[in-house]
Amino acid sequence: MTMSHEPHAGAGAERGIMVVVVGPSGAGKDTLMNLAARRFKGRDDVHFVRRVITRHRDAGGEDHLSVSLQGFAAMEQSGSFAVWWEAHGLKYGIPAEVSVALSKGHVVVANGSRSALHRFQAAFPRLKVINVTARPEVLAGRLEARGRETHEDIMARLARGPLTVRGEYDVVELDNSGSLEEAEQNMIGILDGLLTKTL
Repeated sequence: MTMSHEPHAGAGAERGIMVVVVGPSGAGKDTLMNLAARRFKGRDDVHFVRRVITRHRDAGGEDHLSVSLQGFAAMEQSGSFAVWWEAHGLKYGIPAEVSVALSKGHVVVANGSRSALHRFQAAFPRLKVINVTARPEVLAGRLEARGRETHEDIMARLARGPLTVRGEYDVVELDNSGSLEEAEQNMIGILDGLLTKTL
């Protein structure tokens, strides 16, 4: 079960653009975000969010701030998050400090969830969604290569939901079915385009 929660009031009257990257497992959004972060390293007008997650810091995946359930609850109560949500037994938070960069007209990039997009939209007046996808057979191949699920489980997972984003959002689709280099260039191009809109 996936849950998401309301952002705190006044979480964002900013001039910058919040970019939320979403996509199904196997689409490669984490890889593309890491490549983009490396490309924009050293620039002060592009920020990649370090999420707060109730997951052990050595669990692999993205670089995140690991907290306990109790610690997360305390942060939520104190207004430390612009947006937070729960998915697959974990809690995720976007630090409220992103408003500082957004108030300066910068671009902020966060790893998000399709189930929480309406919360992001409520918190950030200028929201761009990058939906990283790939053809079903490509997703299936990547998930099988991880060895975490059976072929039957993977096919059932892919059949459960659409790969598109539902709802009234400003969405750009990024197909990562082909070469990683091509997808990386597309991601860079999208972010470069958004930077021109904040000038």
